[in-house]
Amino acid sequence: MASPDDDACPQVPDAPRPLPEDGLLRLRAILHPGGPIPVSRSSWWAGVKIGRFPAPVRLGPKTRAWRAADIRALIAKGSRK
Repeated sequence: MASPDDDACPQVPDAPRPLPEDGLLRLRAILHPGGPIPVSRSSWWAGVKIGRFPAPVRLGPKTRAWRAADIRALIAKGSRK
């Protein structure tokens, strides 16, 4: 006999999660496979350093996050090229 969970849609690990309208995002929510930007962590930080990607907001001594609006703007800018 099948359980009710068998009919549920399976989670696809490589599918990006939808971005919130506002708020802050941690790096794991931005970079692929969990997020919409398909670059490595080192490429992301290099892009932040040269201004290609938005600067983070400091939440603590070793904690950074990005504004959802900045990430949405980056995605929109990339899709227009």
